[in-house]
Amino acid sequence: MSRPPEPPVAHLRALRSVELHTPHFSEATDFYEEAWGLEVVEAGHSASWLRGTGEEHHALQLSRSDRIGLGKLAFAVTTPAEIDEAARRLERRGIRPVTGPGPLDQVGGGYGLRFHDHEGRLIELSADTWAVPPRGRDAAVPVGVTHVVLNTPDIDASVAFYREVLGLRVSDWSEHQMAFLRCNSDHHCVAFNQAPWVSLNHVAYEMSSLDHFMRGLGRLRHHGITPQWGPGRHGPGNNTFSYFTDPTGLVCEYTSEVAQVVEDRWICKVWRRVPELSDLWGTAGPPSPLIRAHMAGTPDGTPVQPPLDARPAAPQGAPA
Repeated sequence: MSRPPEPPVAHLRALRSVELHTPHFSEATDFYEEAWGLEVVEAGHSASWLRGTGEEHHALQLSRSDRIGLGKLAFAVTTPAEIDEAARRLERRGIRPVTGPGPLDQVGGGYGLRFHDHEGRLIELSADTWAVPPRGRDAAVPVGVTHVVLNTPDIDASVAFYREVLGLRVSDWSEHQMAFLRCNSDHHCVAFNQAPWVSLNHVAYEMSSLDHFMRGLGRLRHHGITPQWGPGRHGPGNNTFSYFTDPTGLVCEYTSEVAQVVEDRWICKVWRRVPELSDLWGTAGPPSPLIRAHMAGTPDGTPVQPPLDARPAAPQGAPA
């Protein structure tokens, strides 16, 4: 008789925060605070922690590094007891935590553990993080991180790991190129994009409403920052989008109005990859070669070299 499948390691409530590695630490911190709209809650020589208007202690951690890319993904669970159970279930799967379970020695505190996924990404599960004072939500600034898109050379293996180990549910597919996975009623907190190598595609930040989304774009324009793709509205997820690059070259997104899933009524579908479904509004046009290059990242965390058709033309008589 075959054994029943192992249950997921924990019930994830939400994507709590993202850590990004950057060699342009000071410039990136200034960008996310002054232009993007996050608030620095603590900063040091080698790391800074920034929050949105939501309840999380921080949505983004920036860490000084020679490499560029994802540091870790942090997911929220409800209780320390769930963290201890997650550690036991990971052990039964042959996955050894690299930290914990126990109190996390980090800004924002918490009780948790960390482990690597099948492609080497660092995953944190945490409960009992520090509370923060409420912030008003009138300003056109992000609530927090709402989803990440991850590049993977094996989308089926990635979907299987995050479903079976982390308990995420598949909401939709974009042909066999992208898969959208959820941990709560939001259409997706993680999406995978089939790609030549493991890298970060982009991080999306939630705006409270369509009005906040548009006013946020206006605020960025006052800082001299215009979208590299968008504004528009995606088919899968039905969320608004507008993509930018930070001083490191990592792609960040403002988004709002993501589809809400009712578990016993939602039917997963496969979307065709055509322009009219990529952008339901028809306002954004196709993504440029430059933003595509930054979404692809590099396999070794070095800076992205813009494709030739995305570089400024050389002056007449100058070498190309």
